[in-house]
Amino acid sequence: MATENKNLSAYDKTTIPNAINFRFGIVVSEWNPQITNGLYQGAEQALLDCGATTANIVKWDVPGSFELTYGCKKMIQQGGFDAVIAIGSVIQGETKHFDFVCSATAQGIKDLNVQTDVPVIFCVLTDNTLQQAIDRSGGKHGNKGTEAAIAAIKMASLGK
Repeated sequence: MATENKNLSAYDKTTIPNAINFRFGIVVSEWNPQITNGLYQGAEQALLDCGATTANIVKWDVPGSFELTYGCKKMIQQGGFDAVIAIGSVIQGETKHFDFVCSATAQGIKDLNVQTDVPVIFCVLTDNTLQQAIDRSGGKHGNKGTEAAIAAIKMASLGK
């Protein structure tokens, strides 16, 4: 694995646009909360570290990853957001449910990026095991929430 024993969440703040004038929405799946809460914390901390204010970060919860697309769509329709981050975690089980949820969620978020002018950042872990999810939500491989926040800042800047 290319990322084995590497933390990929380090960023150089001098290369990131200042986020002080951006408003971010974060839609978080309540499924696998140990993972999604860690991802949210990583995203929120990175946004704040790069200049965003707590008043300009809005968090909504949805039941699961499948519902992220609808939550993000409603957030965009509310208006006033420069970027939205979709946070979820789907862990492989014994059935094909994993495949359907992952595919539908990825396609839904892709569709929002095509259909709207607000970038939606895909921060949905699709792991084979709980340990893999832990490693990517603040563990030995860093925090994908942090990486999603940096992407959100860059995309918000691109949209200005």
